[in-house]
Amino acid sequence: MKWMVMVLAGVLAMPVWAQDVQTELSQIQQRWAEIQYQMPDKEKEKAFETLAEEADAFVSRYPDRAEPLIWQGIVLSTWAGAKGGLGALRLVKDARASLEAALEIDPVALEGSAYTSLGSLYYQVPGWPLGFGDDDKARKYLQKSLAINPDGIDANYFFGDFLLDQGEPERARVYLEKVLAARGRPGREVADEGRRAEARARLKNL
Repeated sequence: MKWMVMVLAGVLAMPVWAQDVQTELSQIQQRWAEIQYQMPDKEKEKAFETLAEEADAFVSRYPDRAEPLIWQGIVLSTWAGAKGGLGALRLVKDARASLEAALEIDPVALEGSAYTSLGSLYYQVPGWPLGFGDDDKARKYLQKSLAINPDGIDANYFFGDFLLDQGEPERARVYLEKVLAARGRPGREVADEGRRAEARARLKNL
């Protein structure tokens, strides 16, 4: 009974702004997963553009928190992927800026997600002169994300995908299989199943 009282007291004592951050964060995460994994490709670009506006407002409301900046970066980068072409380069540069700003505030926020997302940008974006892609930086950031969250679905997926990109399929297999074995995240069921499906597709082609 004492334990229950302490837990409830902790919840009741949580500042309202902290609860609001988590509520808005969950809403953006859920909407992102719906767009990314459940929406037809032809509709994604416009949907991500709208979600990017919501992420901008989220950052404006909590400028000193890393979580909104991380998700602003994630939304911008996936919008860029849906948009494609040279028009996506501005978006990925803005995404990088948001993620770097999040690292300045709290590098371990959301279990190191800023490192994960930066790493994924650095190996997927073209290199000079078109973009800022850099495989060495990608490896560094992805390894940092794994050091913070060694069993994370996204951390393992992106490092596995990076290793495939680098021509290291057997090493990649280890990390992609960890994605399938990773514990699910409460409230992130759509995202988790989508990421596992991507990992299974990569493994099938090995």
